Amino acid sequence: MSRLRITGGQRLVGEIKVGGAKNATLPILAACLLTPHECIIHGVPRLKDIEVMIEILVTLGAEVTWSDSSVTVCSRHLSESRVPEELMRRMRASNLVMGALLGRCHEFGVSYPGGCTIGSRPMDLHIKGFLSMGAKVKEDGVIEGKVKKLQGSCIYLDFPSVGATENLMMAAVLAEGITIIRNAAREPEIVDLQSFLCKMGARVWGAGTDKITIEGTSQLGVSEHQVIPDRIEAGTHLVAGAVTQGDILVSNTRAEHLEALLSKLGEIGVEVSNDSLGIRLKGGCSWRAVDIKTHPFPGFPTDLQPQIMSLLALANGTSVVKETVFESRYKHADELRRMGARIKVDGRIAIIQGVKRLTGASVEASDLRAGAALVIGGMAADGVTTIDNVHHLDRGYERLEEKYLGLGADIKRIDS
Repeated sequence: MSRLRITGGQRLVGEIKVGGAKNATLPILAACLLTPHECIIHGVPRLKDIEVMIEILVTLGAEVTWSDSSVTVCSRHLSESRVPEELMRRMRASNLVMGALLGRCHEFGVSYPGGCTIGSRPMDLHIKGFLSMGAKVKEDGVIEGKVKKLQGSCIYLDFPSVGATENLMMAAVLAEGITIIRNAAREPEIVDLQSFLCKMGARVWGAGTDKITIEGTSQLGVSEHQVIPDRIEAGTHLVAGAVTQGDILVSNTRAEHLEALLSKLGEIGVEVSNDSLGIRLKGGCSWRAVDIKTHPFPGFPTDLQPQIMSLLALANGTSVVKETVFESRYKHADELRRMGARIKVDGRIAIIQGVKRLTGASVEASDLRAGAALVIGGMAADGVTTIDNVHHLDRGYERLEEKYLGLGADIKRIDS
């Protein structure tokens, strides 16, 4: 197991480059199962979650090679349609193979996915969509789906689930007829998946809106694609720069993917601006309290809620955060309290009374984004902070401590 040791009080200064988006890469890798032809994906980050997805593809019979930041997948000879339970339990996004397997192999078998314990991610929306397209789905410890041929359908999602939207898009591209997904998720990662699918010959349009239309086709071809930058990584760096009163350029990012965060940073009193190289940030020495409510895109991202809480812990006044997406996403609050933060949690509401300073402490990362929040808190705190369970960070951040070292942070990984 590894831990991070951070000596706080160092101002972050310089340029930090964002890698490819994990949450765009995962469904794109799953979509490679739809075609027997070769797919090449560029800008793939070397993360634990990506490694698990590649393991799943190989288990199903795909040939995968990884060179630098490019991954080549050939699913010509798929030999399996069931994913081993051990792999499913290592990552929540492992369920993204269901739609592709149902479309290509007409069947799938998966157990319920694991991953971060931030709240339930029910599979009912996925299953409801598959049933609407003519599949038979059985749940008995594992989820099994089977169909002779998927049929186009009009599907309404009760909640704009990203995973369900992606699974149904992948299932529909090889279905007979037209599928319409209403109340679809609008995240940039959905748009990126549509772009990848269209490059292999699928007929998909409407991603980025709440209505996605897919006209099924009988076969798909090759695809080569550059993954979009990771907006959550970019947002994490921006909050880190703000809390350390830094002066940073976050390059290889898209401001239009971060409008909700950039707006809130401006309200807090942080100076942010766009230029041709990325997003520039200058963190002030005093911050204003704000209220935040998480929402699906284009609202404030739930995946940035823990990080900005570390900044609000040092703001003047009282901030209120309402988490609407995941019901168990405040575990970082307990750890921030160990560092001197004044946070009270009541259900989905967190009330943060700003303090003048945080103090280094021994804390534990309970999940990926909680770990990022503690890194940010540690860099702002007086003294030394040690963070255990940093394997969670490796699931979503590539070379995080190396990048922050380059900006002047005093951060070191200790292997034990």
